[in-house]
Amino acid sequence: MSEKNARQQYSIGWIMLLALFTSLGPLSIDMYLPALPEMAQDFHVSTQQIANTLPAYFLGLAIGQLIYGPISDRIGRKKPLYFGMALYTFASLLCVIAPDHWSLIAARILQALGGCVGVVMARAAIRDRLDIQSSAQAFASMMIVMGIAPILAPTFGAAILHFFNWHVVFLALSLIGLICLLCVHFLFKETLAPERRLNLNFQQVFILYASILKDKTFRFPMMAGCFTGAALFCYISSASAVLMDGYHLSQQRFAFAFGFNALGIIILSSLNKRLANKVSVVNRLKIGGLIQVLGASIIVLAGLLATAPFALVMFGLFLTVSGIGFTGPNAMALAMSEQGARAGTASAIMGSMQFACGLLGGVVLNFLVWSQLFNMGILMLAFTCMGMMMILKVSKQIRLKQKVA
Repeated sequence: MSEKNARQQYSIGWIMLLALFTSLGPLSIDMYLPALPEMAQDFHVSTQQIANTLPAYFLGLAIGQLIYGPISDRIGRKKPLYFGMALYTFASLLCVIAPDHWSLIAARILQALGGCVGVVMARAAIRDRLDIQSSAQAFASMMIVMGIAPILAPTFGAAILHFFNWHVVFLALSLIGLICLLCVHFLFKETLAPERRLNLNFQQVFILYASILKDKTFRFPMMAGCFTGAALFCYISSASAVLMDGYHLSQQRFAFAFGFNALGIIILSSLNKRLANKVSVVNRLKIGGLIQVLGASIIVLAGLLATAPFALVMFGLFLTVSGIGFTGPNAMALAMSEQGARAGTASAIMGSMQFACGLLGGVVLNFLVWSQLFNMGILMLAFTCMGMMMILKVSKQIRLKQKVA
């Protein structure tokens, strides 16, 4: 595809539609965060125990994406969107009527199995239409729009909780799922032409997965994006316990603090897009990795203090979270750049691995014995350092490729 044609296929309206589908993830994760202490009281468990509904959601995301990816490469992008959005809407209603926290965990897994279709199809649709440079800009644009969701979601959740109980939060998510389902029907146009679809059977799916994972042009940037993105999931899993239980923030103040960090993703995603013609994709990826490592290091330092200043914690969180505005879009663009017709499966692998890392982080948090702040910081630092190692491998790989060329 020529650069001119790629630009012609790129529109803000199209990106906003894809961002809406993808935003189901952050909305489902962030909107009920202010309610976790209240939910813990209702179910007679600790806040950390009810927070296990977050890694449960990550589990559903990890599994679901592996299913939708190859299916979409075989039958196209639109039909899986129909199914996934309908399942998400139904599962959100199940969350409303969950009688105990185990039932809620099960409903959250089902909710994620439906909602994850949006992120897989969005990444695949972008790769269907755009080249690597345009993809990097498109992912950055989508992240800017998506960045609004983590800012507004806790605020909406807190506003709902001001007038109603936590059940209404999941009613609102069900309504959002229904809106997305209508958008699929009336606004989304198929991006994978029938002649480009892969005729895959069950055995061939596993062969395709193995083939993609053996591809170093995919594997290294995929792992870079997964590890750096895992720092965000550590933050999400710990935010309520650290900020509300540790610093005694109200639901409204928590929503503001959470939104402030999410604003950093928008700022750096915007900067990333502006630098597209001045700084290479891999160098922007390096910048993001360094920002995240610095932020995680500050949080670890704060966790070692007897009484960490709230401003220091927020500064570290801001850097760690906002750095994703650089690492996320560029890692995604590099990983997807050479995947062609198998973009759906490649997208599924990358998304699944990202949320598998989030699931791992959420589980590990239950076993760390230090303070909630230090637990979060040490996990963030571990993930961002591993991500930086992968980024250096990507850089070396590209240098070698350029020398050969």
